[in-house]
Parts: sequence; structure tokens; C-alpha cells
Amino acid sequence: MRWHRRHRRRPPWWPDNEPWPPINRRAAWKRGRVRFMRRIALAFAALLFLSALGAGTLVSMLFGGRALAATSAPIALTIMAGLFLAALLAVTMRRVGGPLGDVVEAANQLASGDYTARVAEHGPRSLRTVGRAFNSMAARLESQDQQRRRLMADIAHELRTPLSVIQGRIEGLLDGVYPRDDAQLGQALAETRMLARLVDDLRTLAHAESGALTLQKEPTDITILAQEVVDTFSAEANSRTVLLGLDAPVDLPLVPADPLRLREILMNLLSNAFHHTPAHGSITIELSAATDRIVVKIADTGVGIAAEDLPKIFDRFYKGSTSRGSGLGLAIARNLVAAHGGDIKAESQPGHGTTITFSLPF
Repeated sequence: MRWHRRHRRRPPWWPDNEPWPPINRRAAWKRGRVRFMRRIALAFAALLFLSALGAGTLVSMLFGGRALAATSAPIALTIMAGLFLAALLAVTMRRVGGPLGDVVEAANQLASGDYTARVAEHGPRSLRTVGRAFNSMAARLESQDQQRRRLMADIAHELRTPLSVIQGRIEGLLDGVYPRDDAQLGQALAETRMLARLVDDLRTLAHAESGALTLQKEPTDITILAQEVVDTFSAEANSRTVLLGLDAPVDLPLVPADPLRLREILMNLLSNAFHHTPAHGSITIELSAATDRIVVKIADTGVGIAAEDLPKIFDRFYKGSTSRGSGLGLAIARNLVAAHGGDIKAESQPGHGTTITFSLPF
């Protein structure tokens, strides 16, 4: 403040769209709040005083001078009671106005983009409840803002790799570093397909998390669907000498599900199992029926997942030390299972493999 008093002129470097001198909004709000409460208390006291004075004058006019002495004591008591009520009102307004002012101030900070704003939970019980609810809302907004920032950084990182490979491949073809043959074009095409799949995965994940994903549900035989997925991976299993099997009873009920999305769940989980299962290992899909659900277990004999990483494997873009994918497969599977009204979990022991279980209602 002393610097402002010595430098009352606007400096040449000060932004044109900001007032000079700078406004301390926090101090201004506190000063305004104190002035408001004082004015209300004084107005209430003046109102009571005038009411008492008017009542005394009215009695004096009706009953004459002899009644004035008789009514002076009640008038004095009325004035004292009015002052007492005014003081009580001031204390009450301070007790109520303080927490409300803190909430208003924190709400202004939140509206300006400061998601770290919090309020002290004090005052009456109802205002403490309001403060607690506000802090909870601010914490959720801060968490969502952090997730949004991380998501943007992760998307930029994931898109940069295939784009850099495609750009380098094309520049090498133009500069004559690589021969312009079908093999080089095939590698560039493979990178574009990887990029297209990444974009599709991001689109699916965004729709699933926002609740905008539309499911075309119909009675689905999950046994037939699982067998088709196993047949799709059979060539890869043979080339890597991995034993791939399906264990399913013959009397499983039909599941009301979107066949394409259910196939995508199985494909993502099975692909993830292949990424972590070494040669001569095994992967098994086991289907069973519970009381009102179909239970699907995909167990592998891979390297397993560390205990500290296990709670995070369904987070988008999360990658363990041995992961080579985009980090979206398990996140998509979790959201698609949730969209069908089911749940999913993972169990693992390092060095002994991983089992991912999801269930769907029927």
C-alpha cells in the first residue's frame, strides 16, 4: 500500500485492461462485509428506538401529561431492549455473515479458475454443511481439471509417436534414404493404421466416459462370441507357442449385450494377455453363470502385475514397466463393461500371471 501511495501514477508497463491501482478483492470484500453488518445493526437499532419513541408519544397524546411519567419507564425499557436486540442481531449476523462471506469469496475464486479455493467449515451447523459441500465440489473440480490436463498431455504424447514415424518414413522416401518400394509403403501404412486405431480408441473412451455411447443390445450367445475371438488369436498363439483355450458350459443363458462392444471387450483383454505372456505359456477364457450374471475370466501365466500397479491398470494411458500398448485397452474394457451394467476386476501375482474377471447381468 505504501508503494501505491508513493506511485499514484499508472506505470507505462501496466496492462491496459487492468485497473490502476490494483484492487485487493479479498480486502475489499472483507471491508464491505463489515460495513454491511454494521449498517444493518445500526438501522435495526434506530428502527427500535423510533418505534419506542413513537409509542411513547402516542401514549402521551392519548392520556395527557400525567401518563407520560407512568410510561417513561416502559419506554426506557423498550429502548434498552431494542439496543440489546440490535447487539444480538449484530453478533448473529457476524456469526452467519462470516461463513457466508467466505463461501462467496471462494466461489468467486472458483469462477475465476482457481480450483484450490477452500472455505473454513465454521459457523452454525447448516453453514458448516454448506462449507463442507462447497469444499467437496471444489475438490472434484480440481481433480477433473487435473485429469483434463493430464489427458491432453497423454493424447499429445500418444499421437506424436506414430506421426513422427510416418513423417520420418515419408521424408526418407522423398530424400532417397529409403527405397520407394512396397515394403516401405507397407510400413508407413501400418503406422497410419495404428494411428487410426488410437483415434478410434480415444473416441470410444470419450463416449463411454461421457455417457454418450449408444449400445445396440440384443440377446447374445457369449460362448459363440468368445469362440470367434479365440479363433482370431489362434494364429498368433501358434506362432508364439502359447496355449489358448476356452472353457464354457453348454447351457449358458443369453446375455442382453451389444455384440460388437462385447467382442471389443474380449479382444482388448485377450490382446493384453498376449502382450504379457511369454512363449510356452497359456491363456484361458472361462465362462460361468452366477445367480443373475455371466462371469468371464481371462487368466494368463504371464509376468504378473506388481501390487502397487494393480489398482491403476484400468486408468487411461497407464502403462506398467513391461507395457508396450497405448494404455487404453483396459480403460476401454472397464467403461464398456460398466455401460452394460457389469463390473470388472483384476487379480495378479508377480511371476504367476494375471486373472481379469468381468460379469454381465442377464
